[in-house]
Amino acid sequence: MEFGSFARTFGLFFATAIAEIVGCYLPLLWLTGRGSFWLLLPAALSLAVFVWLLTLHPAASGRVYATYGAVYIATALAWLWGVDGVTPTWTDVLGVALALCGAGVIAMGQRVAA
Repeated sequence: MEFGSFARTFGLFFATAIAEIVGCYLPLLWLTGRGSFWLLLPAALSLAVFVWLLTLHPAASGRVYATYGAVYIATALAWLWGVDGVTPTWTDVLGVALALCGAGVIAMGQRVAA
């Protein structure tokens, strides 16, 4: 996979993860009393964007979604730090590293096996 293709795919995974997290975070704010009922409208829009972004992924296969899962984990921990203000622990960082390494093995394994 050339770098430009890799960067586009990673960017798509990241945008998909952000849309999914926002679509779930906003209702949480409402349910916990930290936000207005009106947050459900942008949450619904965000989840609709999430579903649309899923259709843009290179293939609807388990391998693609397994790789997306690792990017989602990394994005969720970045959200924990940037939005929730909770500093990730060393085990969080190790878990993200392992997930991303695993995703790399999955993604590159396709090329090696071919």
